[in-house]
Amino acid sequence: MAVTIKDVARAANVSVASVSRALNGHANVTDDTRNLVLEAARSLRYIPHSGARSLSTSRTDTIGVVLPDLYGEFFSELIRGIDMAARRRGLHLLVSSSHGDAGEAAAALRAMSGRVDGLIIMSPHIDASFLSDNLPGVLPVVLLNTLDTTHDYSSLAVDNYGGAAAMVQHLVEMGHRRIMMIAGPANNFEAGERLRGFRETMARLVPAYDPQDVSVVRGDFTEDSGYRCGQQMQALKRLPDAVFAANDMMAIGCLFALNEAGIQVPRDLALVGFDDIPMARFISPPLTTVRVRMTDMGSRALEGLAFQIENPEGTRNSVQVLQTELVVRRSCGSPTVAGRIAV
Repeated sequence: MAVTIKDVARAANVSVASVSRALNGHANVTDDTRNLVLEAARSLRYIPHSGARSLSTSRTDTIGVVLPDLYGEFFSELIRGIDMAARRRGLHLLVSSSHGDAGEAAAALRAMSGRVDGLIIMSPHIDASFLSDNLPGVLPVVLLNTLDTTHDYSSLAVDNYGGAAAMVQHLVEMGHRRIMMIAGPANNFEAGERLRGFRETMARLVPAYDPQDVSVVRGDFTEDSGYRCGQQMQALKRLPDAVFAANDMMAIGCLFALNEAGIQVPRDLALVGFDDIPMARFISPPLTTVRVRMTDMGSRALEGLAFQIENPEGTRNSVQVLQTELVVRRSCGSPTVAGRIAV
């Protein structure tokens, strides 16, 4: 049978309350008592029951994280940032994926309710109405790159529009006019903002640009979809001057398809991405991209959520926007540009 706190109290010849105080680090325990309790717990191989502890403290010391997917470097870096900040606070993570499905997102939220002290959520399906239908209103929540026009929840979002606009401006400054975009999935907030930044900046800087032109093809943020888009380009009568993929994964898939067809980057066309995943600097040629500080984003989300949990009465919902950086590498054929990161 499992060893209980009563067994530890009996072995140390102290009360159950003294065992609880000693194991939880309370100051109102003498050093002798604490040492007796710790020695008894070690000898009995006692492991505190997290469920019982959460009943007494009303805290689970666990944070829920719901993401649209767990595959790829973007999500691994994001989770790493959340986990690093959580460990500094002695917190644990419960992670789930909605797989891009609204029903699965709702199931994940309901499953975590009551098991976590707060939630970090990224999902294209989530808005304030969705959350109110699937979560208790008192649960602290931080949204990541998720549309919430009501501002009922704290949110942290990348400046997707500004990053896309900066990349288009860079390509136009290099002399490119026929720029094709591999957009992300429809009904995705991040993809929509990056596409809006592309179209509006093209319309402003390239007067001949027609937003209804075939200058936009649709991917789904995976390498496979980028690869398929790269294959489609080979059928065009004339290649674009540059291809702007809405994330690095699609840019890498596109690059592979172009290489197979003997189309060289950047000799035949420029290729750029978005996110600056770790792999982006190691492919050949290294990828020009928009840097999103994914690890920092995860850490800031956790810290914001922890503040809500620790200050339930004094917390106001906040909306934070993370700025992006243009990272110039060889895939766009650009020399070093003053005022921008060039590696």
